[in-house]
Amino acid sequence: MRGSMAGSPDMAAPRPGPPLWLLAELTYRCPLHCVFCSNPVDYARHDAELDTGQWLDVLAQARAMGAVQLGLSGGEPLLRDDLEVIVEHAHRLGFYVNLITSGIGLTEARAKALKQAGLDHVQLSFQDSTRELNDFLSCTRTFELKSRVASIIKAQGFPMVLNCVMHRHNLPHVGRIIEMAEAMDAQYLELANTQYYGWAWVNREALMPTAHELIQAEEEVNRHRARLDGRMKILWVSPDVVEARPKACMNGWGAVFMLVAPDGVALPCHSARMLPGLDAPSVRDFSLREIWHDSRAFNAYRGDAWMSDTCRSCDDKGHDFGGCRCQAYLFTGSAAATDPACRKSPHRGAVDAMLERAPQARAASEQPLRFVPNAARQAGLVYRGDANSLALSSEPEAAC
Repeated sequence: MRGSMAGSPDMAAPRPGPPLWLLAELTYRCPLHCVFCSNPVDYARHDAELDTGQWLDVLAQARAMGAVQLGLSGGEPLLRDDLEVIVEHAHRLGFYVNLITSGIGLTEARAKALKQAGLDHVQLSFQDSTRELNDFLSCTRTFELKSRVASIIKAQGFPMVLNCVMHRHNLPHVGRIIEMAEAMDAQYLELANTQYYGWAWVNREALMPTAHELIQAEEEVNRHRARLDGRMKILWVSPDVVEARPKACMNGWGAVFMLVAPDGVALPCHSARMLPGLDAPSVRDFSLREIWHDSRAFNAYRGDAWMSDTCRSCDDKGHDFGGCRCQAYLFTGSAAATDPACRKSPHRGAVDAMLERAPQARAASEQPLRFVPNAARQAGLVYRGDANSLALSSEPEAAC
């Protein structure tokens, strides 16, 4: 049995409302090998997936607690043969069901079956607007397949929602990415600047853009927003490390969001699994209600008793909730530290140093990126994959 029900260190913290948004990571298996994947670097060591019955029980418990939004993700959720069963069950329970996918495995027949099962929404990821860079970043030849899948999604009447993670290599293409989404008749386009956790943290030196590149890209986005007003909504997710303002991570720790990993571990955010001493509980051992209200993991950073004096005295603590605990840990070694993205943090210098290295790293890797042998080595990238996962989680570093 894993997880502790020791309760909150801040007994004065208000009891949370329900977990309105449940993210079910159905599997860590994935045909892509993206260099910025948010899955834990040690994912290959957590391969005992919940079975169909266990997932259906998790959904029923969450809905009974008041959850209304369900995301089905991975890895690649389409690799689960029981995906249609899970979608149908979620639909009957009353969830709004969103599939977050690379599109690999979404045939016309399967899209029809998911539609009939009650799927509401599909979010399709692209890595770039060009075949060369899309395929290089995922280490797969998938660009043309993704384009066909976009047509299948549209034909089934799902809202057309595209997502592209932005970083040094594709920021110069942001205008073309928007034009690609427009040509696909997308209703929504999310341009999410890389969050440096998981595999993106491993590859941070190779992915981090310069501040000037980010400013130029946002200006380009705003020009297209004005042109496309009323036809396509473009969401630009700014990087908090550059803006020097902590993001309200998950709208507060254990406030509205719960993630259940493929092996049943329940987490307050996508990356919390890496935090030492969190003792995250499993749905195999405890009910969702116990986990949400009573577990040490979900109570660890609720309220403000855990905050440093810098955060607790800040007028913005009711808006950013102290920022990101995982980011604090990665930069400082302490999850309770002031988020180093914040200009008030005593560790802000570590973030600034990383940003200052970006122009030098850009110059050192200035070359065309092609999907050819050894290209990743030349670009300083480590692909997500089982071998790298096992190596990186047993030794300090591993070569791609």
